[in-house]
Amino acid sequence: MPPDTLLQGLSPVIDTRTRLIVLGSFPSVASLQAGEYYAHPRNQFWPLLSAIWSVDLRAQPYGERLREVQQRGLGIWDVYAHCRREGSLDSAIQDAEFNDLAGLKQQAPQLQAIAHNGGESARAMRFTRTLGVPVLRLPSTSPANASWSFERKLAAWREAFTTVGIA
Repeated sequence: MPPDTLLQGLSPVIDTRTRLIVLGSFPSVASLQAGEYYAHPRNQFWPLLSAIWSVDLRAQPYGERLREVQQRGLGIWDVYAHCRREGSLDSAIQDAEFNDLAGLKQQAPQLQAIAHNGGESARAMRFTRTLGVPVLRLPSTSPANASWSFERKLAAWREAFTTVGIA
């Protein structure tokens, strides 16, 4: 997308059962085109969840994945509602506007923790820490985060999910 185009993020996947919300930064080009969270084939989000829950989420249609996520108490959203960005790299994000992070507790009354997926998302920790629940920074599932092995990411993600009882 040209950097002068204002991009719109995806709707939250949050309901009254949500105990842990994973906040990304902003959807990739592949995710925006598909209208699906973590749609890039090399993003490790769905493989990590599959490993934690011992279910092959990538084999399921997207709608079924979301139902599985919600039934298990996981919410998915991004810190930014809109931005300008050429390509998919977080470092290219410009003119970003935050989602209503202050309203997370109203959307998810059972919320026990918030996990930021990567460094750009974690920049919003100053806001999410005011919500009165533990806030974690998880290693990014993006293919750009090649310095962490899948196994190392899995250990960090599993620990966060275990903490709120959804592993």
